[in-house]
Amino acid sequence: MTTQLASTKVFHRHTLGSMPTAIAGDGCYLIDQNGKRYLDGSSGAAVSCLGHSNPEIIETIARQAQQMAFAHTSFFTNEPMEQLAEFLTRNAPPGIDAVYFLSGGSEAVEAAIKLARQYFVETGNIQKHRVIARLQSYHGNTIGALSAGGNLWRRAMFNPILVPTSHISACYEYRGQWPNETPEAYGLRVANELETEILRVGPETVAAFIAEPVVGATMGCVTAAPGYFKRIREICDQYNVLLILDEVMCGMGRVGSLFACEQEGIIPDMITIAKGLGAGYQPIGALLVSDTIFSTIQNGTGFFQHGHTYMGHALACATALKVQQIIERDHLVSQVRTMGDILSKRLHDEFGDHPHIGDIRGRGLFRGLELVQDRATKTPFDPALKINVKIKKSAMDAGLMCYPMGGTLDGKHGDHIMISPPFIITETQIDELVSKLAHAINSVIQ
Repeated sequence: MTTQLASTKVFHRHTLGSMPTAIAGDGCYLIDQNGKRYLDGSSGAAVSCLGHSNPEIIETIARQAQQMAFAHTSFFTNEPMEQLAEFLTRNAPPGIDAVYFLSGGSEAVEAAIKLARQYFVETGNIQKHRVIARLQSYHGNTIGALSAGGNLWRRAMFNPILVPTSHISACYEYRGQWPNETPEAYGLRVANELETEILRVGPETVAAFIAEPVVGATMGCVTAAPGYFKRIREICDQYNVLLILDEVMCGMGRVGSLFACEQEGIIPDMITIAKGLGAGYQPIGALLVSDTIFSTIQNGTGFFQHGHTYMGHALACATALKVQQIIERDHLVSQVRTMGDILSKRLHDEFGDHPHIGDIRGRGLFRGLELVQDRATKTPFDPALKINVKIKKSAMDAGLMCYPMGGTLDGKHGDHIMISPPFIITETQIDELVSKLAHAINSVIQ
C-alpha cells in the first residue's frame, strides 16, 4: 500500500498521487513504513553507489558533526575540504588540478558555465560568451544549467527566461547512424556538427561546449561512438573553446572508471561531478578545473565571481572523502566493471530477443533499455500510453526501484529504463533485479 501523510505540507515534485514513506536502508535495499523492501536498482538517480546505512560513513558523519559541521568559506578553509580536493585531483586526469565544491550537480554546471565566461574575460576574449550543448542532454535545473540542457520538454515551460544556447545533435548510434555507415564514421559526422555551429555563430563568441560522456536521465545510458570525443576535443582546441564534461551522473566510478572521460582518451578543461561523490549520504557536488583555468583566475583578479553559502561544507566533504576512500580501498571501480559485465549479460539473456526492447546499452553499472512498439522499425510507443510511468509503478509494486523515463527521442516520444544499482550489488541481487524488471515490463506491455 502506497500512502503518505494526509496532512503533509511538503511541496513534493509531484503533487498528485502518493508515495510510500522510506524509513530505513539496508545495503542495496530501502524499506518503507510497512516493512516492504525495495531493491534499489537505480541507486535512486544513480546516487547511492555504496547502498544505504553504511556504518563506516555513519560513523564519519557523527564524528565530523561532533567536531565541526560548518564554517563559512569566506572566513575559513577546513581540513575535510582540503583533503577531498587533494584526493580528487590526485585521481583526476592529468592537468585537472583544482576543485570548487558545491552542493549538487546543477550548481556544479552553473559554476562551470560562469567560470568559462570569466576565464575568457580575464584572458581578454571578452566576446566569448556562448555555450554550445547537445540535444537530449540534461545538465540540471537551475536557469543556466537548464539553458544548456537540450531536452525540449524540460525546457518548454521556462523557454522565455532561458539563456540562448546552441544545440547540436546527440551522438545516438541506435537512431542516428545511417545504413552502411560505420560507428566511427557516424561519430565523426555528428562531432563535426560542433565545428559547423561554431563557424555559424562565430568562433570569437563561443566560450564552451558541454556534454555528458554517457548520457543519463534523458536518453538512458547512451554512449558515444568511437572517436567522437577525440574529434570534439580537437575542434575545441582549434577554436579556443573550453570543453566541459558533465559527469554528474556517469562519473565517480559509475561506468567502470573513476572519471568517465578516461574511457574516451581525452582530458577536458572542466569536469562536473556530484551524485556518486557523496553517495547520497550528504548533498555535495564539485567542479574540477584545469591548472590553466585556475592559474588564470589566480594570477588575474584572484577571485571567482561566484559562490554559495554551503560550498565546501565540512560535514559534506568529510562524508564524500570517506565514500571515495571506501571505493578506493575496496576496489569498487573494478567491481563495477565485473558486475557491469554480469548485469549486461543478464539483461541481454532476458531481453535480447524481446519484441519491445529495441536497444540494450551502457557501461559498467550504468545500463539502459530502450522500449519500442516495433523492433524492426524502431517505432516508439505513443506517449499517451505513458509506458514508462506504468513500468515504474509495476516495478515498485514488485519491490524494485528502476529509473524509467519518457521523451527519449525528442523530449516527447520514446521510453527507456535506466538501471544503475549500487556498486556493492551481488550476482544474486542482479538476478533479482532482472527478474523483477522483466515482470514489470511484461505486465505493462502485453
